[in-house]
Amino acid sequence: MKRRDCLGLVLLLVVALSCRSAAVAPKKAAFSYPQTKKVAVVEDYHGVKVADPYRWLEDLDSAETKAWVEAQNRVTFAFLEQIPARQRIYRRLQELWDYEKYSVPFARGSHYFFFHNSGLQPQSVLYVTTNLRGERRVLIDPNRLSADGTVALSGVSPSFDGRFLAYSLSEAGSDWQTWKVRRVDTGEDLPDTIRWAKFTSAAWLPDASGFYYGRYDEPEPGKEKVAANYNQKLFFHKLGTPQEADTLVYARPDHPDWSFAPEVTDDGAYLVISVRVGTDRRNRIYYQDLKKPGSEVTPLLDAFDASYEFVDNQGDTFFFLTDKDAPRGRVVAVKLGNPAPEHWQTVIPEASESLQNVTRVGDFLFARYLKDVVTQVKVFTLQGELVKVLALPGLGTASGFGGDRFQKETFFSFTSFLTPGTVYRLDLATLEPEKLFEPKLAFDASRFTAQQVFVTSKDGTKVPMFLVHRKELRRNGQNPTLLYGYGGFNIAVTPSFSPRTVAWLELGGVYAVANLRGGSEYGEAWHQAGMLKNKQNVFDDFIACAQWLIANGYTSPARLAINGGSNGGLLVGAAMTQRPDLFAAAVPAVGVMDMLRFHKFTIGWAWVSEYGSADDPDMFPVLYRYSPLHNLKDGVCYPATLVTTADHDDRVVPSHSFKFAASLQEARGCDKPALIRIETRAGHGAGKPTTKQIEETTDVLAFLVKVLGMS
Repeated sequence: MKRRDCLGLVLLLVVALSCRSAAVAPKKAAFSYPQTKKVAVVEDYHGVKVADPYRWLEDLDSAETKAWVEAQNRVTFAFLEQIPARQRIYRRLQELWDYEKYSVPFARGSHYFFFHNSGLQPQSVLYVTTNLRGERRVLIDPNRLSADGTVALSGVSPSFDGRFLAYSLSEAGSDWQTWKVRRVDTGEDLPDTIRWAKFTSAAWLPDASGFYYGRYDEPEPGKEKVAANYNQKLFFHKLGTPQEADTLVYARPDHPDWSFAPEVTDDGAYLVISVRVGTDRRNRIYYQDLKKPGSEVTPLLDAFDASYEFVDNQGDTFFFLTDKDAPRGRVVAVKLGNPAPEHWQTVIPEASESLQNVTRVGDFLFARYLKDVVTQVKVFTLQGELVKVLALPGLGTASGFGGDRFQKETFFSFTSFLTPGTVYRLDLATLEPEKLFEPKLAFDASRFTAQQVFVTSKDGTKVPMFLVHRKELRRNGQNPTLLYGYGGFNIAVTPSFSPRTVAWLELGGVYAVANLRGGSEYGEAWHQAGMLKNKQNVFDDFIACAQWLIANGYTSPARLAINGGSNGGLLVGAAMTQRPDLFAAAVPAVGVMDMLRFHKFTIGWAWVSEYGSADDPDMFPVLYRYSPLHNLKDGVCYPATLVTTADHDDRVVPSHSFKFAASLQEARGCDKPALIRIETRAGHGAGKPTTKQIEETTDVLAFLVKVLGMS
């Protein structure tokens, strides 16, 4: 399966406070917060002294930190449990979540593989079949692997012939993966086990003799969840042998920040390696000629000047989706023996829309674009001739279109704010889609409407925003409104269905999604306008969207809440500290809140290409100016806040949220709640079982109902 690996993201805010080693009693409020000890830690950043009084909360496994977590959860759940609507919201979410969910099928050999969840199963189950409309067989049921549903199936890769399946498991939401191999015909596991893998897929050789994968060295005991992840290496695992015997294919100890994503071409002739530095969208492409045993890994595109995503090859001609000299994307053909840019051939030229993804299936290239944040799919020949623009069911998001050059069909899913993911089959002979899996759920979408507006940001930039609400909505400024955003890492936020959104709409709320700079909505220029020294543009866009909602009568500052996760958690933290008067409530989830220290933990260093680093004297003042943790001010009445994180998040380590919550509780200048909800046996979000998703969503919505004064 061809895909982009998304690494981690997010930011932080820190408060420059005077440091005292004694515990500080919280200010008087409607209820008491736990006392949080302060320590005398001061860092010198290029001549600027910055206090870090809650540094001790970075020691996640200490008895003190664990006691603090328990005490904070007691306060938070005591508040949530007294909200009358909480149980009703929980029951309704169970009803809304309880519908069949299907993934897009993928084929290998004579087998089709797909995920299915009957409704409320903790984890989706992987099925295999030879007939998608016939009987299917359970291949892997992760729900049988743990009592609490916290062991998740995080990656799958079938061999070319479909005989074997390499699959990875993650526990308690961790990014660490353990890979195993299962026979597809019998469902039995082979003894093969790969440990300490992270941010990697498994790329099989055509004869199913083994696969390529990336892994890190085993971390120091006790540091698995916090130690920085450097020096990924690319290995080949031969089936039937122990991991210790795996062959090192490529490593660069001179570049410990490089990572390697392997892919074997459909004809089995080449190993293609995407060489990345953190989350930088620029990358290198290396390759190995598998037709010549013992051949070396050879650079092909080594300038590190643009993004290059391998699409397919025709012999020694490689096709890439790139933003080189085309910020909205194009497809080029590169000859192995003559790879200089002046010799490239443009197959699909840059368009006015943003080209997000290209796949080859059969003799077609499927190009997925964003046109004002809505999916558009164009089908081209291998020579770049436009064959068809696919008719999609509406304004929403289409994903899938996977396969290989030998297949005569492909599959895709379509979703929107009011439509759950529906799976379609596309016959390449007709290019006409037919429904394959259509979910049914207890929700009347006809009562609601979705629209798109364009907001003028502080510098005049037009920013798209989606609005979803009841059709009979009155613009009287009194509607409870939840504004969501992300704005970073070249990731577009497109329309998608969520039971949480539906429950919010049924409560009478307006749901708004702001498509901020920093994402990929309009190509690389849009991304760069929201990163590094331009990061403030993202916050300005978000604030402008909030002001638009108020000016146009949808809501008011007393009824407006904001939410975002990971990099979006940073967004919420920055917005609420810059404009506390504008919002009634804030829900930052698993956020990067300490912009001065994010790069010191797990994969955080990889985000320096997006944010910059406080170690850089040129970037320190930029980060310090908006870091949520460092911009909390004593005595300010901040919005009612529910910080959410997880004790096992090894991407954005929970100390970000711990320190921010402690600082917010001390700084608060009014009785609005400043709470933190800390999930146990969970991580950054991926693999979270259904029960935990429903419980967390219940608490977020109940919190908003309470603090926004909703009936």
